[in-house]
Amino acid sequence: MIREIVSFACASFAAVFVVVDPFTAVPFFLAMTGDGAPERRRTTALRAALAAGLVLEFFALSGALVFRMLGVSLGAFKIAGGLLLLVMSVDMLRTRPPEARITADEVASGVERGDVAIVPLAMPLLAGPGSIATVVVLMGRARAGPLWQGALVLAAVALTSALSFFVLAGAARIDRVLGKSGFSIVERASGLLLAAIAIQFILDGLGESLSKLLLRG
Repeated sequence: MIREIVSFACASFAAVFVVVDPFTAVPFFLAMTGDGAPERRRTTALRAALAAGLVLEFFALSGALVFRMLGVSLGAFKIAGGLLLLVMSVDMLRTRPPEARITADEVASGVERGDVAIVPLAMPLLAGPGSIATVVVLMGRARAGPLWQGALVLAAVALTSALSFFVLAGAARIDRVLGKSGFSIVERASGLLLAAIAIQFILDGLGESLSKLLLRG
């Protein structure tokens, strides 16, 4: 039982953290906060991390209701989410900013804005389509099991949000330590893990969808 809990907790946290990927947000955070005072950057990082966490928690809890309203099966959503994550992972492996997360126009708009914590830092940079799809799929899996699995998914989102704050708050220091080559290594490693998660989502979705179609036939 304990091994099962630890395994599910680690898998949930790894999936959420890899997709949110606050390290990828560091260059954008520095570009949009400019030469702001350290205290202001810390406040911006805190607000962005909290907002992203709340958005992901909301979609994790309301995903099942959205499925019922739209008539979309979890299997179909897993396939769609997996394809989206696969596209993002290819961009990350090529060390290109995934446009599914944020575009150059959104970065430029963020630089001009006075307050960038909610838009575009929290959404769509941290809590973007890929992150939302991931937490919805994880919570969909959890609902089929014991109650503690759902609690662990929500805990994974909360922990990722907290770590995102620390990464963004220390963005200038992280940028100096890692440098361009360091960020490239981290991004490629994250892209590889994200590709594996994406393939697993697609396989799970195909398995569920095909089994339902065969039962109907």
